[in-house]
Amino acid sequence: MDAAQLRATQAPIKEKYKSDPKTALITLKAKGSIDNEGIACKIETGRALAVAGLHPATGGSGLELCSGDMLLEALVACAGVTLKSVATAIEIPLKSGNVSAEGDLDFRGTLGVDKEAPVGFAEIRLRFDVGTDAAQDKLDLLLKLTERYCVVYQTIKNGPKVSVTMHRV
Repeated sequence: MDAAQLRATQAPIKEKYKSDPKTALITLKAKGSIDNEGIACKIETGRALAVAGLHPATGGSGLELCSGDMLLEALVACAGVTLKSVATAIEIPLKSGNVSAEGDLDFRGTLGVDKEAPVGFAEIRLRFDVGTDAAQDKLDLLLKLTERYCVVYQTIKNGPKVSVTMHRV
């Protein structure tokens, strides 16, 4: 897809959202079920079934997906798609590109070993390695726009309001 095709595809969508902002508000959903056999949760991904379990650092077997890894994978996926979309839109030719994310966790927090240790990532680093002949100012713009429009990055960075409820079934 080139810049013209991308603009042509997105133009009617953007116009719809401008004229009727409520149509842009969409609720994404994820569902999972608790595994009765082990400490795992089966996630419906829309494409397949993924099974998340404990990380080996918390006693997991390593056979199931770690939800922390899945968070980083979601960040990489979203950032990669956003980078490619923005590069296409502003006509920056990319010969190659790799996206990586890494995050630091102190598992004492999640295991309750140290009440002062944080639960969750203390730091996440997102990295883009791109093969391009584009000028540095164009790459700076590409990074700025990718950060601005990457849903997962912005969600992690800005910490949305989150609520939790429990219902007996």
